Amino acid sequence: MSRSYYDLLGVSPTAPADEIKRAFRREIAKYHPDKVQHLGQEFQDIAVSKAAELTLAYKTLTDEAARAEYDAQAGTAPARAPAGATGWAATPAAASTTPEAHRPYTPPPEPPAGGGSATFAQERAGATDLIRRATLARFRRALTTEFGEYQEVPVAGFEVACVPKPARFSLRQPPRVLARFVPRVDGPTMTESWSLAARMKKDGQRDTCVFVMGPAIASAGELAAAIAEQRRKPAAPAGKLILVPVSTQTWMAHVPTDAPPVVKTLLARLKSG
Repeated sequence: MSRSYYDLLGVSPTAPADEIKRAFRREIAKYHPDKVQHLGQEFQDIAVSKAAELTLAYKTLTDEAARAEYDAQAGTAPARAPAGATGWAATPAAASTTPEAHRPYTPPPEPPAGGGSATFAQERAGATDLIRRATLARFRRALTTEFGEYQEVPVAGFEVACVPKPARFSLRQPPRVLARFVPRVDGPTMTESWSLAARMKKDGQRDTCVFVMGPAIASAGELAAAIAEQRRKPAAPAGKLILVPVSTQTWMAHVPTDAPPVVKTLLARLKSG
């Protein structure tokens, strides 16, 4: 069942026009071209479609006649007070026969300065979630291209945990590949990722490659120091444990010199999309 226009904008059916305008600005900002241009064509297409859907919802719900008609057809007609009315009585909304207006879209006015911190936080969270989903889809696509068939297993703290099947006629087991998305790739996330990966069941036949990906990334010095500190600890999963910090902005990564060849191959696939 498709979501209602109110659900799309995250408002209630009784929301006044100014609340709908604020909600529209919050939601549409998540899909701005500048925020999705590096995510691949398929996610740019999703963003365009989502923006069009939000715009239609906004235009409908801020046009009094179109909103009344939508409420009647969708069964969402609430009891709303007319603007500025007091002591009003709740009555069912009447269906309008006025067709939806097709005026050119005019963005609502900018919110007052100084009151947008909460809205900005919501916009940033929405954009980050879009990047996360795009990144994980891109990573899974790279895994499928590289390994063909592979098994995903649940590992706490990681969105992707891949156990590839060994190549035919090969005695060497391909490494396990873990991936997680974080808003910022830095020393603490390296430490945390190592600790999470180290809890996996031991497998002396395989190395474990951990990709930690995010749109913001710390300096090479900070990352190298954090990784070196962790590598001084015993690798609980047995075999080698390789940490690979990756920037989702450029798909550049810090690759340890002893990383297996599949790490560079997967990074090349990520860069090519």
